[in-house]
Amino acid sequence: MRRFYASLKAPRVPAGIRVMNPYKDARAKKYTAAFLDKFFDDNRPRTLIFGINPGRFGAGITGITFTDPVALSDFCGIANHLPRRRELSSVFIYDVIGAMGGPRAFYGRFLLTAICPLGFTREDVNLNYYDVPSLKRAVTPFIVASIERHIALGGRRDRAIVLGNGQNAKYLRAINDEHRFFDTIDALEHPRFILQYRRKRVAEYVRKYVQALTGG
Repeated sequence: MRRFYASLKAPRVPAGIRVMNPYKDARAKKYTAAFLDKFFDDNRPRTLIFGINPGRFGAGITGITFTDPVALSDFCGIANHLPRRRELSSVFIYDVIGAMGGPRAFYGRFLLTAICPLGFTREDVNLNYYDVPSLKRAVTPFIVASIERHIALGGRRDRAIVLGNGQNAKYLRAINDEHRFFDTIDALEHPRFILQYRRKRVAEYVRKYVQALTGG
């Protein structure tokens, strides 16, 4: 996995859009390596859980999907000198991870990743890969290659999980129909949506995630 992240090269994107590659940053590279060495130093197959793409305050600075600096230190046990700023999606995901026995148990079965492992900004604002049709078209070959590499590195093909049951799920299912990566794809509400619009029901959504991930 280290080699995968280190070798990511930015695809060509439309004018006015910037590619965010946290793995060019020395600190993010160090934290990602420590995380992978701690939780993925084995050959076990894992179910892939796909977010959208890195944001500026989570994976955009730590290099680790849905893991902000606080989660990296307090839950994963990897000290860092990044600003202790929480990111909404990370808050929810680590509630789920805690409910499933903690990072060691969770990461032994699952790999949190993103449909597009590099992020995008426009005028210093986060941009999802699907927000602009020309961007989505431009990055599709990059995304297809990324998913193929995830599978080659041990991603299970019987099932994948996508976070975001709108555009993110629609896109992954469309390319899966063409490339047949996975037998089934299950979609869950995106963590950011839950904390922005369903905050009073967080405990309910945590239970829903646990049931979906464990098959319970």
